[in-house]
Amino acid sequence: MKKSRITIAALMLTAVAFGALTGCGKKDDESSYDKPLDSAVKEELSSLADESDLLSGELTNKTIKWMANWDINPDGTGKSTPIELETFQSHYGGKVEFHNVDWNSRYDQLANAINGDEGIDFFPASDLDAFPKGAIKDMFVPIDDYIDLSEPAFAPMKDTYDMFMWKGKHYVIVNNVSGDNCVVIYNRDTIEENGLQDPAKLFKEGKWDWNAFQKQLTQFVDVENGQFGLDGWWFEAGLSATCGVPYIGIEDGKLVNNLKDPAIERLQNWMYDLGTTNCVAIGVGDYGWDAHAEYIGEGKTLFYPCGAWAMYNDTWKQNFGENAMFVPMPKDPNSDKYYIPCGLDGYVMVKGGKNPEGVAIFAKCKRFAIMDDRANEIASKQLYDDYGWNDEMVEMLETCHEMARENPYYDFYNAVSTEVSKVLDSNENGVRCASKGIAQWSESVGVINSVIDAYLADYNK
Repeated sequence: MKKSRITIAALMLTAVAFGALTGCGKKDDESSYDKPLDSAVKEELSSLADESDLLSGELTNKTIKWMANWDINPDGTGKSTPIELETFQSHYGGKVEFHNVDWNSRYDQLANAINGDEGIDFFPASDLDAFPKGAIKDMFVPIDDYIDLSEPAFAPMKDTYDMFMWKGKHYVIVNNVSGDNCVVIYNRDTIEENGLQDPAKLFKEGKWDWNAFQKQLTQFVDVENGQFGLDGWWFEAGLSATCGVPYIGIEDGKLVNNLKDPAIERLQNWMYDLGTTNCVAIGVGDYGWDAHAEYIGEGKTLFYPCGAWAMYNDTWKQNFGENAMFVPMPKDPNSDKYYIPCGLDGYVMVKGGKNPEGVAIFAKCKRFAIMDDRANEIASKQLYDDYGWNDEMVEMLETCHEMARENPYYDFYNAVSTEVSKVLDSNENGVRCASKGIAQWSESVGVINSVIDAYLADYNK
């Protein structure tokens, strides 16, 4: 099996986020449990940290305040102690103080904390909605005074850091680019029983593209007999990424409207075809308007595009079945590159934070967990032990990460402002309407393009 420095570190962060996003907070005393690191492992990590040239500097203020809807610390949900946290605690004597917020109101709660001078130090960038919104609203501060991109821990990520610049300043601490933001989850039993080719095999043969994806959906879907195609809330964004052009991009530090780009028009016309031929499950027949991950394991739906976090737990077989597998989103056959939706492991520094230097030290610990071979092997063992993955799954995920690093892609349409998000996500003329068969893209873009232009012009000032 191919070992990966990057894969496992990205997995561990996203797994934590998954627990909170799905409502898994601390359990009661009878059912809660943690998985502390073995004493021998802790001792080995301590020696590795002492020898590493990545972990320079000293920690004067030992506490950093973290605000999110998920905890970096073990939280009673069966999570192992992350390698970066163990390193931060043992090597620097640091502590991460968790400030819990509700997902839906997290930015309001953050604003209240800033106004109340609570000294929150850092906030997740991994939801891909913090930048540039937080820079525009003056909620986050540039990181350049605290993160030295020439240091060994950060230098390999400089090109990605440069993708998150606003008015000449870096705003996102980039730990890693990941390819797990949206993958196609399926069940091999369903594939075999319906005489279809295994998507993993098609992918390895270079044949996994829009055409193969649509062909399998068309062959499988039989609404009258309860067989549905494409489910989930993430497939539009996942498919959109494959054309390689974001709806809203950032170029030379300015927001750019790409709604009239030919690649987006081609993508949207294809999604309209999917939506008008019953390939999209939501709202078709008696399927209803709720997503049903469990239908993959039951053989009722074919594909469930979703973040790979849906399998970063020890219960994924309950939804997707014993023989579940996943592949990257299908390739745009007209593109010279294979683009997939990219995830981001990173943080932003909060305005009014009292310990930005401590956040920078914690970021070094995260990079140590990613870059040090032995530290990553330890994290890899956690993955197998905690989630029950096999070699093929780990190798496929590493392939996704490699693809993301090769062709990094980020769309900022949900990260500019609430107003822009509402326009582009509207049920009448947004970017999801075509896939639901509601409106063709030519109609939608004619309504919303000038509105988006006006918003971006204002923000770019």
